[in-house]
Amino acid sequence: MKIIHCCLAAVYNDNHSYQENILPKMHKMQGHHVSIVASTETFINNMQLGYVKPSVYTTEYGVKLSRLEYSKILPNFIIKKLRIYKGLMDDLNEFKPDCIFLHDIQFLSIYTIIKYLKKNSNVVVYADGHTDFINSARNFISKHILHKVVYRMCAKAIEPYTRKFYGVLPLRVDFFKEVYKISPDKVELLVMGGDLTNIDFSKKEQIRQDIRISLEVSVDDFLIITGGKIDSRKGIIELMKAICQLDNGVKLLVFGSVAQDIQNEFNELVNSNNIRYLGWIPSELIYKYFFAADLSFFPGTHSVLWEQSVSLGIPGVFKKWEGIQHIDIGGNVLFIDLVNVNNIKNIILEIISDKTLFERMKKVASEKGIPSFSYYEIAKKALEN
Repeated sequence: MKIIHCCLAAVYNDNHSYQENILPKMHKMQGHHVSIVASTETFINNMQLGYVKPSVYTTEYGVKLSRLEYSKILPNFIIKKLRIYKGLMDDLNEFKPDCIFLHDIQFLSIYTIIKYLKKNSNVVVYADGHTDFINSARNFISKHILHKVVYRMCAKAIEPYTRKFYGVLPLRVDFFKEVYKISPDKVELLVMGGDLTNIDFSKKEQIRQDIRISLEVSVDDFLIITGGKIDSRKGIIELMKAICQLDNGVKLLVFGSVAQDIQNEFNELVNSNNIRYLGWIPSELIYKYFFAADLSFFPGTHSVLWEQSVSLGIPGVFKKWEGIQHIDIGGNVLFIDLVNVNNIKNIILEIISDKTLFERMKKVASEKGIPSFSYYEIAKKALEN
């Protein structure tokens, strides 16, 4: 099958392990002919939103990617918000897809796709959604103008041509139905996961030992891992403060880029003997560092790292959000309601002291996490409906 992945509603980051990176990779591995069209919006230095030049190149896994130029029919700041592109029809006509997979639907050039579909009625369309009330629609203009008028218009326009709309979190399934008014029978959950294709689980223990040695973490230390784009909403500062108050048998491994507004406080905390900071690391190394840890801990807003850690069979603690509890697959994780230093300390001490609890978390994580959150299986499921 010829599948074109359209990443035109938001940022596209090269060499990352986000869903829009990994699904095309998996579909190529599964024998499909794959192409990607994307915006020029990306994260500069892995933290700040910015733009690159329009270009055509090949991804690290051998898929052609076209970064499309914005149209010039309106002022630039309006075009970038409405997401109207030049050259999309040319890419569609050249590639002649059997399937169009839309990563989000919030772009007015979706009408170019509809124009193509009217002439090519045999093409199958799927759309996913990464939008919810935590990461979007947080002020009046965004909620009532962009999402409930402009982007709902886009969603309803493509709905007749779309086989399934996939919310990648339960919360985002609800967003499709409640905000964009998509028919409930067309909406399903398609979880995010981990790219396990290059992971050698037979070497897990050796990787664990090697990394701990490199970090000067003993085999008996209880090592917790966290990271990502570290900002005030991620709760990682509170986690670091809690670790600083625990004894030396508990260590915290932190990776990722740090927002400027918390940089000073972060720098003070990272000097603790209990904390190891790696800076930003490429996605393929993140998986190995997860193997070194006993527990993942993400006390703030959702990140793809939640599903990645679960996909590796690592037990975890996560901030409790309604509609983001799908990572609990039978007791592999605990949720923390109110994120503060004392509550974080207490839940860590509970896990460490209650051996039965922790052994049960590890057992469920290793038995169910890997098959439930493997992107290879998720990519196949995406095309089954």
